[in-house]
Amino acid sequence: MAKSKFEYVRDFETDDACLPNCWIVVRLDGRNFHRFAEQHEFKKPNDDRALHLMTKCAQTVMQELEDIAIAYGQSDEYSFVFRKKSRWFKRRASKFMTHVVSQFASSYVFYWKDYFKDQELLYPPGFDGRIVLYPSNQNLKDYLSWRQADCHINNLYNTVFWMLVQRSGLTPVQAQDRLQGTLAGDKNEILFSEFNINYNNEPLMYRKGTVLIWQKVNEVITKKIKLPKETEEKEVEVTRSRTQFMKAAHWGNFIAVSEMV
Repeated sequence: MAKSKFEYVRDFETDDACLPNCWIVVRLDGRNFHRFAEQHEFKKPNDDRALHLMTKCAQTVMQELEDIAIAYGQSDEYSFVFRKKSRWFKRRASKFMTHVVSQFASSYVFYWKDYFKDQELLYPPGFDGRIVLYPSNQNLKDYLSWRQADCHINNLYNTVFWMLVQRSGLTPVQAQDRLQGTLAGDKNEILFSEFNINYNNEPLMYRKGTVLIWQKVNEVITKKIKLPKETEEKEVEVTRSRTQFMKAAHWGNFIAVSEMV
């Protein structure tokens, strides 16, 4: 970079390098997504199109930033976990966060038509992000478990709420009043006794969220090679390993965190 008398302004930049030997977690959330969902007529309580679009965007982020060990998503949020030893972006927090959020947001717009074929995108969606460091495997497991518990709590409430509105004819205010002070058992009882719904039979994607991790797989390809003591090349089958996504609808208590280092 050329030197100039203005270069002193770089002294105002802050050093935001993440602490070493820590898991780097970037969590993004949809900005004003309640309004966005209403204006784009998302189905309640869950819209498979929206959930699958979020996962597609997360896959795109992971393909661009291969140091992400795991991603977990639910509703309008996704968490991306970078490996402890990652040296991407010189571990600058601002770089991690801006790259993830910008890639995710642009992917959301780019892939919108693949999932909402009959719904025009009325305006660009927005996402905000934050970055948190977790020094131990247990800290990270607890973080992921916390987000999964949040998924369960919110989805159980939303499932009952929208059943009361859509099938019992209650107004949103009446449904909210009906559920005020209820526990998980009460909500399960309402679903079962009034709507014949066993919450445990609801799709795992709704109840537990979605996990994306990498998995090594073997594939067989055909190559032309010259075998020992042969004068001509022959086509032979060769097995090679490559990495691809393994997507799971849920993942117990995130017991495999230690294997992602």
